[in-house]
Amino acid sequence: LGYRFRLHSKSLPGKPDLVFPGRRKIIFVNGCFWHGHDCRRGFRAPKDNAGYWATKIIANRDRDIRTEAALRTAGWSVMTLWECETRRAGRAPLA
Repeated sequence: LGYRFRLHSKSLPGKPDLVFPGRRKIIFVNGCFWHGHDCRRGFRAPKDNAGYWATKIIANRDRDIRTEAALRTAGWSVMTLWECETRRAGRAPLA
């Protein structure tokens, strides 16, 4: 469509996955497990070292909230796309 974008801009909080500077729009593509999404994959709890992972995922979610707030305060529109939303129905996930 001709939109100009940058990938993983280090100059912005959270190193957003896609940055559309001319439109002041940002897209994060989050993994459901790593960012604690409320889907089936995000609710999966590891059996080994469960305390560590629970603490890490909570910290990731807290960081995501702070990052999004900082970007919105700076005048950016922020969208989060979840891993589970990228899968088409009836298609096997990539390995």
